[in-house]
Amino acid sequence: MIPVTSFAGKTVAVFGLGGSGLASCHALKAGGAEVIAGDDSADNIVKAVQAGFITADLRTVSWANFAALVLTPGAPLTHPQPHWSVLMARAAGVEVIGDIELFCRERRRHAPDAPFVAITGTNGKSTTTALIAHLMHVAGYDTQMGGNIGTAILSLEPPRMGRVHVIEMSSYQIDLAPSLDPSVGILLNVSEDHIDRHGTLEHYAAVKERLVAGVQPQGTAIVGVDDGWSRNTADRIEQAGQRVVRISVKNPLADGIYVEREVILRAAGGARSEIARIGGIGSLRGLHNAQNAACAAACALALGISTEVLQNGLRSFPGLAHRMEQVGRRGNVLFVNDSKGTNADAAAHALSSFGDIFWIAGGKPKLGGIAGLADYFPRIRKAYLIGEAAPEFSATLGDRVPHEISQTLEVAVASAARDAEASGLADPVVLLSPACASFDQYRNFEIRGSAFRDLVTALEGVRPVV
Repeated sequence: MIPVTSFAGKTVAVFGLGGSGLASCHALKAGGAEVIAGDDSADNIVKAVQAGFITADLRTVSWANFAALVLTPGAPLTHPQPHWSVLMARAAGVEVIGDIELFCRERRRHAPDAPFVAITGTNGKSTTTALIAHLMHVAGYDTQMGGNIGTAILSLEPPRMGRVHVIEMSSYQIDLAPSLDPSVGILLNVSEDHIDRHGTLEHYAAVKERLVAGVQPQGTAIVGVDDGWSRNTADRIEQAGQRVVRISVKNPLADGIYVEREVILRAAGGARSEIARIGGIGSLRGLHNAQNAACAAACALALGISTEVLQNGLRSFPGLAHRMEQVGRRGNVLFVNDSKGTNADAAAHALSSFGDIFWIAGGKPKLGGIAGLADYFPRIRKAYLIGEAAPEFSATLGDRVPHEISQTLEVAVASAARDAEASGLADPVVLLSPACASFDQYRNFEIRGSAFRDLVTALEGVRPVV
């Protein structure tokens, strides 16, 4: 845990008592603050009381003595309208911040030079965060990984030299961290997302930009420049005096790091040099993972890791569960769990990464369905449709893709495994990338992915991918 000493002797309101909120309560109390905790959920209030915290309906208390409101990122700060607790805090002149901001203040107070890597982007955040943490661990660092990827930042060990914090951040978390100042900041990409919480794409992109714009003066901002929003961000912050490393997986760069034929290259001063090779690394398959790897490589180099250690770390990266996770092989059939592919855009990354696909798709459908995946239909040898979306997906596939309505994951896995094995293809892939939420049949995508993994490993003759 990281004790938050910056509010010692003061009273702080905390709204939202899920994982990060309760961690904030513990950290503030350990640092000497008095905490008044609130939540709209009765169950969360009970957990806070059981943990020994004072709770209250923050609508009915005086805000005059609060030094700050620590807000859960799940509550809206601006759109579609500020949460009621935000309105009350602003009316009382109380600052509204989140747990990332508390971490930043503690780091500045106690270990301002301790390495702090912050990662954001519309897509790829979790894989890049996990990959960087893996690389730093391979390099011998005491590595603390958390934030949006899982462990609340204040539940990690405190910053100190020789210890690196690798933190994934959503736009909501950045919005609540006005003094965010990583030593390495990474913006992977920007595309339309979370407009309900930010109002416009312009505001969403501006929030993302703050992460790399706030990098410490001697630090490094790493920006993927394959989309217009991020490209403009790189230009703006460089003109403001920030050191920027540009990343591309689509075009060679005159100055920056780019990927060409599965080789990560660095260009500077008219010369280019090889950094690492990612060909044949199953956990980094696909153009989207090439971007993740290139950004992680740029971060590793900025923190002084050698290219030899970098290459070894890339090769040994196991990947993330439920994200292009290679579960096993039977003969030449590869089984891949991409249960995290909960919409068409996410499924596109997986479909673009393989050639002969036996595709398991479906679940609770999302707006737009899979019509946008038509360019990838030629890669699909057969589709196995499950859940509520099966009739809709069947109509979209029509005569263009052979398919069957399997209804359940159990039936789909058995049928896809049989057909892939009988296909005679050199490298057939049974791919679960549902392009749907899981909520019709499973509580979340993790449970769905675990069910797929269990079904595959139960097949006779399947050996795990190491």
